[in-house]
Amino acid sequence: MFDKIRNPILFQGTLTKENYFEGWYYKQVSIDEKTSISFIPGVSLFKGDEHSFIQYIYVALTEQNEQITKTGYIRYRLDEFSYQDKPFLVQIGDNVFTESFISIQLKDEQLTIQGKLMLNAFQEIKKTVLSPSIMGGFAYIPKMECYHGVISMNHTLKGFLNINNQKVDFTNGKGYIEKDWGTSFPKEYTWIQSNHFKKPSTSIFFSVAHIPFHVTTFKGFICALVVEDKEYRFATYNNSKIKIKDQKSDTVTIFLENKESELTIKGTITTAGELIAPKDGIMTKVIKEGLSGEVEIFLKDKKSQTVYQDFSKLAGIEIVEP
Repeated sequence: MFDKIRNPILFQGTLTKENYFEGWYYKQVSIDEKTSISFIPGVSLFKGDEHSFIQYIYVALTEQNEQITKTGYIRYRLDEFSYQDKPFLVQIGDNVFTESFISIQLKDEQLTIQGKLMLNAFQEIKKTVLSPSIMGGFAYIPKMECYHGVISMNHTLKGFLNINNQKVDFTNGKGYIEKDWGTSFPKEYTWIQSNHFKKPSTSIFFSVAHIPFHVTTFKGFICALVVEDKEYRFATYNNSKIKIKDQKSDTVTIFLENKESELTIKGTITTAGELIAPKDGIMTKVIKEGLSGEVEIFLKDKKSQTVYQDFSKLAGIEIVEP
């Protein structure tokens, strides 16, 4: 059990659970930054509609510098889903997802995607016995509505994808991987992710959500920011504080602070596509996500008295209101 908690990429559930979902999020951006594509393989174990699936969100700049966004949800039978722990592998139909490569054979009315991408060394978050994952000690608590794992904040890619008969080079592009599992996505949350800043080694993950906890609820948040190989962690479980200002359907400003540092994050959704999220295990909740959002960060390190500011135009952002 502890091995699974420390390694969220592993399949956390069983195929006999009821009203349960589990999904991986593999994001890839091409070296020229003109193509971003995320694949979300997963399972939905709602009784009577058990199935596996792969969602995608595809964002590209045309030769006329126009942005196109396409999303899709491709259903598979549950018996088309298989997995193994060592080495980690998830297969859905002809699609394979591992820690070292992904192999894609997808087709729907919008896109035909074929190819294989190699994934180079992952940039993992810091882990301890008391904080075995991005969720801190909450990772040990059973029967939470939704669990989250950050698998790689940043890694480079090698290979090509053929998307609608166009060969897209992802070699030396960047990837990111995270994970969710449980019964439902939170009814209200904000999620921001990017590893495309002016400083190439910088990466950020942030999430704040309404969290049911036994007989009560609370607003929980987690943030990992990596700057020059130093990780700054802001979270409910390490006594950080949060203030959310000017939140609207497409923009939000977040102020985070702990005894070591202060961080301001401003996120703006530019274009978004529709994805499907779980509610009591069934994939019916429509959410909006963009891969080309804008994020500005301003970090003050209290110990070194240094200030760092950066900007990204290739951020994943979701703002889900109740």
